[in-house]
Parts: sequence; structure tokens; C-alpha cells
Amino acid sequence: MYIVILAGGSGTRFWPLSRVALPKQLISITGDRSMLQRTVERVLPLNPKRILIITNHLQAEETSRQMQRYDSVPIDVIAEPVGRNTAPAIGLAAALIASRDPSGIMAVLPADHFIKKETVLRDTLTFAGKAAAGGSLITLGILPSRPETGYGYIEAGKDSLSGGQGPFPVRRFVEKPPLAEAVRYLDEGNYFWNSGMFIWRADTILEEMAAFMPSLYGKLATLLPAGTPWEDAGLKERIAALYVDIENISIDYGVMEKSARVQMVPVEMGWSDVGSWSALPEVIEPDSLGTVCVNAAGHIAVDSSDNLIYVDGRMVATVGVHNVVIVSTPDAILVCDRERCQDVKKVVERLGADGLTRFL
Repeated sequence: MYIVILAGGSGTRFWPLSRVALPKQLISITGDRSMLQRTVERVLPLNPKRILIITNHLQAEETSRQMQRYDSVPIDVIAEPVGRNTAPAIGLAAALIASRDPSGIMAVLPADHFIKKETVLRDTLTFAGKAAAGGSLITLGILPSRPETGYGYIEAGKDSLSGGQGPFPVRRFVEKPPLAEAVRYLDEGNYFWNSGMFIWRADTILEEMAAFMPSLYGKLATLLPAGTPWEDAGLKERIAALYVDIENISIDYGVMEKSARVQMVPVEMGWSDVGSWSALPEVIEPDSLGTVCVNAAGHIAVDSSDNLIYVDGRMVATVGVHNVVIVSTPDAILVCDRERCQDVKKVVERLGADGLTRFL
């Protein structure tokens, strides 16, 4: 199995800790290894043939530096000259793998997700890899634990959910729903959170791109002649030429919502996409007052509860404060209502619009 890690995101909802050159996947939300390093470490026991990390040119140097500690598996850091969503990134990885191993199984994983039950993930990837060998496009569906409005959903064929691991046919992909719809999805039992994790053969995904994204496929087909080493000195220039006028589109829109070869494997593995500061309690156990405090020299709470705090080694004292996010870095401080964490991205937009790029 080849592991493809998508690591080009900006993580704007984690400002001020997350910045343009050091985004969410390259920092430690929990106070130790970065999220990208955790992603790599959880797949190393699978003994993958190779790990490809698709990032962007601004983050490539730091990504390569963080990968220096791992030498048991070849790791390639591939830099996109500009971000164009997941379909081009996945297509790029598939073309590289197919040039050397057309029928190679590739597992596509985000770099910035949290997985509590890592053994379950590895077992599921192994199972899904065997299913994908027959030519299916496999996606992992997370068993929902609540009516979540912040995630997309996968609707599986209800008649097929009679037990077992699957894979099960996919009826459709659903955008983030309103609360009433999310409650209905939970009640019906055949809706799963869209994890953004995929398993397929390199030639299979390229075949489906040829059918549904012919322009992208045409460009990918000329990227690297069969048998050409990835270390080819001209690869950077080839990728730059590929991205000159490439379409900005997700793999869900480009292929998954159109292909008849899509199947889903359900999994419950303590998953969180750690999409904003409000997700901290999903990855770090709150204290008895419901507060999560990370990287602080200490925390004194007086009539305070249910707060999320991340500081740069300082002592923190809260008095009469509830449901608040407090984040302190050397050059910026964020104070935010816990229910408004998704709006932190608006701060980043304002900083850019006001020309305050030194804080981005």
C-alpha cells in the first residue's frame, strides 16, 4: 500500500497558532508532535511501500524538516505551486504512483485529523485495500455519534446495512446539513460522516478521472512517462506546467459523486477532523470544570468553567469566565466565544484585507 497524505491546507480557524507558513497540520494542537507527524506515525506499522505528502511550496521546507526523523519508509514531499483543492492533488499522487506501479493500492489521508483508535484505522485500511484491489473506489464513513451540522455525510444503501464490515454501496454524498436533517440522518442509521479518506488502485482513480475529469486526466497523462524515477530532475518543472491552468475542484465533486464504482466501509475509530478550537475537548480530556488548558505554566480558575485555553508557556488565570476560547502566541491574542470558533477564519480574512500580513 502507498500512503498519500494531503497536507496543503491553511487551517485558518486555528489562528493565531496556525499561520500561512506553519498551518494546522505542521503545528501541535495538543502540545507535542505535529498533526502531520502523528498521521505518519499511525501508518508506519502498515509498512507502506512509500509515503507521498502533497503540500504547497510555502510549507514544503518545514514539511521536509519534520519528516527527517522518519527513515524506515521512503517519504516524498511533493510541492504544488498553488493549491487547487483535492482532485488535482490526488490525481498528481496517482499519476506518480501509476508511473511506477499502475495497480498499486493508495490510501489517501488528510494530514490534520485526530484518530483515537489507531489500530482500528490500520485494520480498516488493510481491509479496504483488499476490497479496492477489485477496482472499487472505497471511502471510509465514520459512524456518527451526534447530529453534527459541521460535517458532510455519506448515505449508504439502507437495504445493504445488514451487518458486516462492508463495503456497502453509496447512494449519495450530502453537504453539511441543517440540524433537523442531521437529527434525521442519525435516526435513519444509514448516514455516515464523510471522513475524506479514500482507498483505491492508482489506475482505477485515473480511469475515473479520464471519464469524469478529462481535462485534468489529459494533463496528468503527460506528467511522467512510465518508468521515469520520481527523483527526475525535471519533476518540479513538470508539476509547475501542469498547474498553470488546472481546475480547482474537490475529488468529491469531480469523481466520487459521479462514479458508479464508489463503496463505503464504515468505521468507528475515535475520529475528529479537529476543524476549529472548539474541537479541543475531542482530543484532550477536559478537567473537572470542563476546561481544556494546553501549553500553560498553570491555570487558576475562579468561578470559571468550560473554557478552551492555549498559551505560550504562561500562567493563566480566569475569573468569572465561561465558554470562552483564549489563545496567546508571541504576537497575537485571540478571545472568542466558544460557539463562534468557526468565525475565526473571518479574522484571517480581515487581516489580509487590512494589509496586516505580518500576522498571517
